[in-house]
Amino acid sequence: MDIIRVIGLPLACTDYAGAVEWILAKASAREGAIAVEAANTHVAAMFRHDEAFKKSMDRFDFVVPDGMPLVWSMNLQLDSGKRLKDRVYGPTLMLETVKATEDRPSFRHFLLGGKESTLEKLSENLLRDHPGVEMAGSYSPPFGEWPADENERIFAKIVESGANLIWVGLGCPKQEHWIAQNKDRLPPGVYFGIGAAFAFHAGEVSQAPQILQKSGLEWAYRIAAEPRRLFKRYLVHNSLFVWYWLRDQARND
Repeated sequence: MDIIRVIGLPLACTDYAGAVEWILAKASAREGAIAVEAANTHVAAMFRHDEAFKKSMDRFDFVVPDGMPLVWSMNLQLDSGKRLKDRVYGPTLMLETVKATEDRPSFRHFLLGGKESTLEKLSENLLRDHPGVEMAGSYSPPFGEWPADENERIFAKIVESGANLIWVGLGCPKQEHWIAQNKDRLPPGVYFGIGAAFAFHAGEVSQAPQILQKSGLEWAYRIAAEPRRLFKRYLVHNSLFVWYWLRDQARND
């Protein structure tokens, strides 16, 4: 699998099928904690701009292109026969992974993060749509600062559940920092920084129409839906992504 760097971030040249195959192979092996990220322009800009975030992302084993601007940037560096036809969108990757583990009890899923009500709805929806999947457990950690023993509590719950596919929805960048900082202590399994997928699949937040997703305009839809929370994030980090990308192109010419 080729790795292409976009403004420094190493991205795997893969599609959903290739990503799921890689993930399930690692989950089956249970050889330590494996970190997976579906990266958009926000993640890429933070990787370039924020040294602490870069250090965390450097500990991730597998980063796939979640945003279409990343796919377009990768394709400029790839031969025509290897160019990607689509992104690997985090929420869809979650569903594709769940679907691939139906009626395969050796794969067990654990949901970490979000409100208890969100986790309940999410579990119900996944089991309804994929009745053969093994939902091993879920946990909603405290909001804000965690007590000193919180990590140990989380580790114990994951071990007790027997999960080897752990979906971490703590929000970016908290989930990336948490996975990276605890990677050497986490129970064996594949850990995903999955962001808004919990709210999407629990039915609490609507996803952008496919035409906007394919056009790289999902950010506009999300700003319109949650302007107070997301406007600054997208304005700053989308602008930084474009600036870094243009600067890299000028240096390479």
